[in-house]
Amino acid sequence: MYYKEGIITNYKIMLGKPIIKGTRITVKLILRKLAEGATPEDIIQMYPHLVSDDIFSCTQYAD
Repeated sequence: MYYKEGIITNYKIMLGKPIIKGTRITVKLILRKLAEGATPEDIIQMYPHLVSDDIFSCTQYAD
């Protein structure tokens, strides 16, 4: 998945912060979890509706 397909911004959702499409989960939250030592698998367990492509999209968006 190309990250631009999975990350959106909309001022009506989370005040325009970048989020994973179809959720209210911000890219910042995912990046913070990764920085704290969580693995992508850990994050998917915390948020079962996410898939590994969502996590990858967040990391690519941050680059």
